[in-house]
Amino acid sequence: MADDASFVPTRRSLLQTGVAAGGGLFLSWGLSAEGATAAPADAAELNAFIDIAPGGIITIIGKNPECGQGIKTMLPMVIAEELEADWSKVRIQQAMSDPSKYGVQVAGGSTSTPVNYDPLRRVGAAGKQMLVEAAATTWKVPASECVAAMSVVTHKPTGRKLTYGALSAKAATIPAPDLKTVTLKNPKDFTIIGKSVRGIDSPRIVKGEPIYGIDTQLPGMLYAAFVKCPVYGGKVKSAKLDAVLAMPGVKKAFVVEGNNEFNGLASGVAIVADSWWRAKKAREKLVVEWDEGPVAERSSAKFAAEAARLAPLKGQITLRKDGDADAALGKAAKVIEASYSYPFLSHANLEPQNCTAHVVDGKVEIWAPTQNPQPGREIVAKLLGVAPADVKIHMMRCGGGFGRRLQNDYMAEAAWISREAGAPVKVLWQREDDLAHDFYRPGGFHHMKAGLDDKGKLTGWKNHFISFADRDDPKKFANAADMAATELPARLISDLTFETTLMPLGIPTGPMRAPRSNALCFVQQSFMDELAHAAGKDPLAFHLDLLGEPRLFGKTGERDSFDTGRARGVLELVAKMSGWGKTALPARTGMGIAHYFCHLGYFAEVVQASVETNGAIKVDHVWVAGDIGSQVINPTGALNQAQGSVIDGISQALALAVTFENGQAVQSNFNDYPLIRMPAAPQIEVAFLKSDNPPTGLGEPALPAVIPALCNALFQATGKRIRSLPIDVRQLKA
Repeated sequence: MADDASFVPTRRSLLQTGVAAGGGLFLSWGLSAEGATAAPADAAELNAFIDIAPGGIITIIGKNPECGQGIKTMLPMVIAEELEADWSKVRIQQAMSDPSKYGVQVAGGSTSTPVNYDPLRRVGAAGKQMLVEAAATTWKVPASECVAAMSVVTHKPTGRKLTYGALSAKAATIPAPDLKTVTLKNPKDFTIIGKSVRGIDSPRIVKGEPIYGIDTQLPGMLYAAFVKCPVYGGKVKSAKLDAVLAMPGVKKAFVVEGNNEFNGLASGVAIVADSWWRAKKAREKLVVEWDEGPVAERSSAKFAAEAARLAPLKGQITLRKDGDADAALGKAAKVIEASYSYPFLSHANLEPQNCTAHVVDGKVEIWAPTQNPQPGREIVAKLLGVAPADVKIHMMRCGGGFGRRLQNDYMAEAAWISREAGAPVKVLWQREDDLAHDFYRPGGFHHMKAGLDDKGKLTGWKNHFISFADRDDPKKFANAADMAATELPARLISDLTFETTLMPLGIPTGPMRAPRSNALCFVQQSFMDELAHAAGKDPLAFHLDLLGEPRLFGKTGERDSFDTGRARGVLELVAKMSGWGKTALPARTGMGIAHYFCHLGYFAEVVQASVETNGAIKVDHVWVAGDIGSQVINPTGALNQAQGSVIDGISQALALAVTFENGQAVQSNFNDYPLIRMPAAPQIEVAFLKSDNPPTGLGEPALPAVIPALCNALFQATGKRIRSLPIDVRQLKA
C-alpha cells in the first residue's frame, strides 16, 4: 500500500457543522482542493463523523475499511475520547467510500493509527468545544466555567448540567473552531483510549449476522462465476458456451476479452445464473481453449535453478554500498557464508474474493470488501468509461484482507459483468480461484556473506538478493519484491554491500501482511543467529552489541528511520519475559530470539519449540514485546493483532508455499495449502513497552520476528539450520 497516505488538518479543510435529521448535531470533516466550502455537509449523505441525536445517542463514523484489524472500533474511540462521550451511548456506522469527505480511506501498511490519531482527536475536541459553548450560551456564563464529561456539560460554580442530547441543536449553530487551535486532553486523563473495548461488530459476527461483502443481497440480483486462464496473462482462444447456456438457471454466458492488467479485468468467461450454485455447476460444464502465453514457461524449479546460478555472481544492481565489504571480509578472522530462500505465498482470505455491482445508465453502485476503495473506483470508471464520481462504493466488512484486498480486480469483474448482464450481479470466487489468481507474496533468494573479527564483532556484510522483475520493466522490482537499502545491519557497520539481480516473472505479486518484512526478517535475523553462534556469543548479547548505544537514524515517524534504543528496549523486555538464558530446557527443545522494526513498530520475540525424533515440530510458547509508541489505544484489539500476527507467521514458517509449474499455481485449496489449526497454536504472551513516541499501527510489525525466532529455536533444539521456508521436518529428524 502507499506509505504516504495522509489525513492532516490544513487551511484547506474545516470542521463542518449542521443540524442532523431529528434536530441533533453533526460534525464532518470537509476537504476541498479549492479551499473550505461554506455550506454545511448534508447529513443525509452520511458524511458526518459525529451525529448527536436529541436523545443523547452519539453516532460516530468509522472512516476506514474494516477487515478484522479492529479499526472500525479504534478510530471512533479516538474521537469519543476527546469528545468526552459516554461510550455506552456511542454507536458506530461504517462510512461510504468518499475521500472528498474523509480523506484517505485505506486499510493497509499499519497506517490508520499514525495517519488519523491526531486529526481525529481534534475532530472530537472541536465537538466538545462547541457543546461547551452551547451550554455556556444557554446559561449566559463564560465557557471557561463549564466542563464536559460522560456526555454531560456541567457549570462548575452552580452544578447545573445539560446533556449532549439537549445541547446538540444549539451546538449545531456554533461556528466550528479551527482544528489547529483546539485544546487536546492530557493523556493521563484519558478514560477511553487505553481501555479495552470489545469490537463493535463482535456480537453480530458471533450470531452470524450478514455483515460481510459475501452476504450482500439485492432485489433481482444474479450470481456470476468468472473463469480465467490458470496461466497468468493467458487469453480465451475459444469457448463452447452452448452446453453452459442449456444448464438450469443460467441467464448468460459470454467471453470477456479483458484489458491484460494485473489489477484490472482479465480475459475469461463469465457465467451468470440465478444462484451461485447453479453458476458453479455450469462452470463445470465449460470447455475453454486457452492461449496461455509466455508465462507458461515459468516454474518454481526454474526460478530456483537460475537463482543458484546467479548467487555467486555480482549483482546487476547495487542497492547500497558502504565502505568496502570485500576488503572487510578479506581481513576477517572468520567468514560465514549461507544461502537463504523463501517461497511465494497466497493471502488465503477466509472470505473468498467477491463483489456485488449494479450498473444502470452510466451509474455504478458497488458493494465490496475492499481495503483500498478509491483505486477500485478509478479502475471501474476507466474500464466502463464513466466518471469516477458516478461510481458509488459501499465498504463492506472484509473477511480477512492481509493486503490481498488492496487490489480491486474482483471489483472490475463485477462491474463489467453487471453491465453486460443488465442486472445487479454478485461475483463470487471459489477457494480454488483465490489460490490460482492471487497477488502473491513474492519468493526470493539471498546469498549472504559476513565477517567477524577475532573478538566476534561483525565487521563486513554482503547480501546478493535475487528477486523478480516487473512484467513491463526488467530493471524494476515486481510489486513487493524489493528490499530497502536501510535493512539491518545497514548503518550499524561501516562495510556493507546490498546487491540484487532480477529474474523475469510475469506472475502478479503484491503486499502481504508485513510486506517484504515477513520474508526479509527471516533471512536477516536467522543469519544474525548464525553469526552469534559462530562468534561464540549468546544471540541476545550479539544483538545488543551490534545495536550499540541508543541513537536515532533518520527522523522519528519516517519509514526508514531506526532507533537503536527502542530496539534494545523490546529485546531486553522480551528476554525478561521469557527468562532468556535462565531456563533449563528438555532435550530437543530450544529457544530462539529475533527482533525487527517495520511499519513504525519495534518488536522482539522469543519462541520455545520442541522437536520429536521424527522431525515433527511443536511450538510451545511465544513471548512478544512491542513498542508502538505512547498509547495502545485499544488493548484488546492490540492483543488480538499481536497474537494473530504470531499465528500467521508460524503458519507461514511451518507449512505454506505456492509453487508454480507451467506458469500456474500448483496449490488449489486448504488441503495442499494448510493454514495452522487451533490445536497447533502456542501459548502467546504479549507486552507493550510504552515510549515517548507518536502511536503507530499494529496490523503488521508483530509478524516478521516470530519466523526467525522459531527457526533459531529449532537450531538450538536440533543443531540444524533452517535456511529455506517452509520448514522441511525431514531435516530435523534425530
